[in-house]
Amino acid sequence: QAQLEESGGGLVQAGGSLRLSCTASRNIVSIDVMGWYRQAPGKQRDWVANIGSDSNTAYADSVKGRFTVSRDNAKNTVFLQMNSLKPEDTAVYYCHAHVKTEGTDYYRRYWGQGTQVTVSS
Repeated sequence: QAQLEESGGGLVQAGGSLRLSCTASRNIVSIDVMGWYRQAPGKQRDWVANIGSDSNTAYADSVKGRFTVSRDNAKNTVFLQMNSLKPEDTAVYYCHAHVKTEGTDYYRRYWGQGTQVTVSS
């Protein structure tokens, strides 16, 4: 079983920036897609951004041009740089990763525990 650990959430004023990090660990053979989702209070969990093992990226329209997803393959870490933050970006942010672990021959999606991002107006 792999584990994802997130960091970097917090409180920021509108227009500000935050950087989230998420590191995968335990029994990892390889990692395919990594990325981020978010869930605002009373709403469903929505996809934010993905980055493939080839570093190809994709973004939800709501964050395109403001957020940047990147990864450090040597450290099994994915980042989310969030600029020009808006109050509507307030949510719990969850990282995910498709991971192949030792003793398996398939990829399985793992989730982080979530980190709170609050943007004040």
